Amino acid sequence: MAHSHGSTTSTDSNGTVVSMMIPWLHFSSGDNLYFASWQPNSAGALAGASIGLIFLALFERWITAIRGVMEAHWKRHALAMMSSKDSKDTAPSDDSACCTTEKETQVEEVDANHSPPQSTALSSRVSRSPRVIPPFIPSHDFTRGILFAFQALLQYLLMLAIMTFQAAYFISIVGGLGIGEMLFGRMGSAHVH
Repeated sequence: MAHSHGSTTSTDSNGTVVSMMIPWLHFSSGDNLYFASWQPNSAGALAGASIGLIFLALFERWITAIRGVMEAHWKRHALAMMSSKDSKDTAPSDDSACCTTEKETQVEEVDANHSPPQSTALSSRVSRSPRVIPPFIPSHDFTRGILFAFQALLQYLLMLAIMTFQAAYFISIVGGLGIGEMLFGRMGSAHVH
């Protein structure tokens, strides 16, 4: 078994040379990054790949912050929609308000000696619990799905780079995520993971 750059090579039973990755953290070059053709063999190429991974990690944190900002916006919009719908459902019409007021006055006069006054308008309405889950709003939910899928793609790309066990990639990604969190972490009020 020979050792060349970032992988080990061996020959199989047919005499074919097989390249395997080193399964521990290392700084040697020669690991494939995403594709067989992306194999940084020199120190400069390794540094360039590391800088690219820093920017990819920064971009992932920025997308996370954008998702947080959008989630807060969508929540406010959905709450406004639900409250406007509730106010339309509970607002009495002019005719019913007139009649209800007269009936309430009559009930209050009759029951004044026997029990505390009760509002017939409140007792006749069926109370319902507030909605817990916001409604499906296509413009919000399709965008939410696309942003989540794109963020997942970025996270998997970062994970694949980590799985090469290249220590320079590992340090670059962790550093880029930390810098990205410092720059963009405060943008979204809700943490989106």
